Amino acid sequence: MSKYKKRFDGRKFDETRPIEAEAGVIKKADGSARFKIGNTVAYAAVYGPRELFPRNQHDPKKGKLRCNYSMMAFSGTGERIRPGPNRRAKEISMVTEKALLPVVDLSDYPNAVVDVFIELPETDAGSRCAGICAASIALADAGIIMKDMVASVSMGNIDGQLVLDLDYAEEAFEDGDVADIPIAMIPSTGELTLLQMDGFISPKDLKKAIELVKKPMEKIAEIQRKAVQNRYKVK
Repeated sequence: MSKYKKRFDGRKFDETRPIEAEAGVIKKADGSARFKIGNTVAYAAVYGPRELFPRNQHDPKKGKLRCNYSMMAFSGTGERIRPGPNRRAKEISMVTEKALLPVVDLSDYPNAVVDVFIELPETDAGSRCAGICAASIALADAGIIMKDMVASVSMGNIDGQLVLDLDYAEEAFEDGDVADIPIAMIPSTGELTLLQMDGFISPKDLKKAIELVKKPMEKIAEIQRKAVQNRYKVK
């Protein structure tokens, strides 16, 4: 039986932290967004399509999506984050790109690149998921053709209890095993574009976690769509 019977912040086990989303927040970018979930805040800026350098990376059939994820030095809940590229940031940049590619149509932009820069000034767990959500909004704001939004949120397994959208205190739970499972999904099809795991969970519970996350993903995607619609709403 799980020792984790009540969440530290009082949420239900299937409840996300409060979410805010806004498009068009960076004036000089071709598209931009802010996505906030709890105390984790992600900004995304899109530049392009523009000519790709070096030229040996050109693709005459379609453009290239390039993502860059970065946490600001004092954004974390724990120790100060060393500025500049690091292994974790490179890994998250790569998985963010792969999470977004299934919905992005770059066939109209041969030999070009669309750059997505994601910055997190404040984090309290779920940073890669927040970054993916912000990037998805920013790409739509930039006018890039997309099949759908990509929504992302984490599931967790805390001492046998499945929970949605872990915060830092839950990730650091010491009285039992913890698994953190970042997931990204195309809500209209249920296709997973990201599935990672830090910790242990049984195959049965993993399948259950993926099923439980579908409805929250739909709600997140609706928030993302409304952010873009509000940006272009006639006043």
